[in-house]
Amino acid sequence: MTSYFTLIFILIFLPLVLLAYTVVPQRVRAYVLLLASYAFAWIISGPLVGFMLVTTVCVYALGLGIKRIFAQRDEELAKVKKGKRAIKASYAQRARRLLVAGIVANFGILIALNYLGFFSELASPLLGLFGWQTPVSVPSIGAPIGISFYTMMAVSYLVDVYRETTPADGNFGRLALFLSFFPHIMEGPIARYSQTAESLWKGRPIDGKALYRGMLRMAIGFAKKLLVADRLNLYVKTVFGSYESYDGGIIALGAVLYTIQLYCDFSGCMDVSIGLGQLFGVDYPENFRQPFFSKTASEFWQRWHITLGAWFKDYVYYPVSLSKPVKRLTTIARKRFGNRYGPLLVSGIALFCVWLGNGLWHGAGSQYLFFGLYYFVVIWLGGFVEPSARAWASEHGIDRDAGWYRVLRGVRTLLVIFVGELFFRANSLGDGIAMFSRILTGFSLRSFADGTVFACMSRADFAASLLFIPLVFLYDLAYERGHDLRSLIEQKGFVVRWAIWIAIVMTVVIFGAYGIGYIPVDPMYAQY
Repeated sequence: MTSYFTLIFILIFLPLVLLAYTVVPQRVRAYVLLLASYAFAWIISGPLVGFMLVTTVCVYALGLGIKRIFAQRDEELAKVKKGKRAIKASYAQRARRLLVAGIVANFGILIALNYLGFFSELASPLLGLFGWQTPVSVPSIGAPIGISFYTMMAVSYLVDVYRETTPADGNFGRLALFLSFFPHIMEGPIARYSQTAESLWKGRPIDGKALYRGMLRMAIGFAKKLLVADRLNLYVKTVFGSYESYDGGIIALGAVLYTIQLYCDFSGCMDVSIGLGQLFGVDYPENFRQPFFSKTASEFWQRWHITLGAWFKDYVYYPVSLSKPVKRLTTIARKRFGNRYGPLLVSGIALFCVWLGNGLWHGAGSQYLFFGLYYFVVIWLGGFVEPSARAWASEHGIDRDAGWYRVLRGVRTLLVIFVGELFFRANSLGDGIAMFSRILTGFSLRSFADGTVFACMSRADFAASLLFIPLVFLYDLAYERGHDLRSLIEQKGFVVRWAIWIAIVMTVVIFGAYGIGYIPVDPMYAQY
């Protein structure tokens, strides 16, 4: 078992967990989920799951430590009438030390397991400047499944305890379940403690409505991944693995199809994760909101991987932008460049930190750094251009809400997205640059006319893709226009509801990209 998309998980692991969860008393159900979560992580990661346990113990102890410090503060404040500000500052400093220790420890583990090799490659040329020619070698240990996801959840918990927006949990099992629950451990969503911890621990009974809601959501996720994403992998891996053999037209199509593959893979996995949570009465936050209907790159990232963006906003962007040095710079910039452009200039500091972190979060490689900085430049410059574009449109009587103008902005945004994903998927930054150059200088439709394109993927797979990709588009279009298709289906009668579910499942079984000729593709974001 390597993911949710294996027969062992579907036919053995999940049914056993559901059965055990159903037959045990309510007070024991949370422990069933905790045991199942660690079993799931162990099956995939083996002894490396110990790192997840270390993170949990660390966060549990530090959270209680911060709680004790604030309790002592409140006791002292209750005894005095003067000097309260100094007392608060003193205890806040003590609590901050524990918070920093927790952040360093958790991200230290993440960096040691995922990034030391990359950083050593960067360090070797720099050390060579000082006469040290010995290459820096770092042994590869590996990392447990979902380490980036549960690390960010752990840090958010500690920060929220420090901010006193979330009480420190004295129940170790509840905190451990929050961090390790198997539906989210592989690819998220990145939930906050206040969103899921209590509902996880309640052990709500599985009712018919929750069962159908979760199974419908899971079936849709399986359809996205097996009907579209895994089929497109045939084309994408061929083009990105040997781009030198293809002209710019083939490579451009590869970038487009990879973007669609990534969306169907990741959003499909989110459907499965959220659906699994719904089976047990847990509502995870949505991670996608029809991103390809965005008008700007900034809006795209408000709709794509929503929980990651919210994490960076709350725990990186705001702390940096509201820090005293940055606030002083903002005041100076306002005086020098005005109220419009002054804050925009300084906001680039926080935005840079966000996108540097975003790029590194996605992987240890120069292409990921470029990916993050690419969006930093696009979004930051967009903040300067947008007011001028709005004013220009107003002066020329152009309705920015007109259909043709929205389409134009949408196409522009898609081009930005496709270019970004080309570099993201490239095997290295050098390959990304070479592929992009080939698109610009060697673009041709000849390969489509002479059939070379079918060397990457068969005509049958192309035909199936051309059938199912529009269905995904129409599905998202309905939601974009305010039609909640899943709720509409759930409101139908018993026979209609289950007939629709069976139809989706049978479509996946008949037309899914698996079996002879297809290499199983693990969820793409599981590597992060």
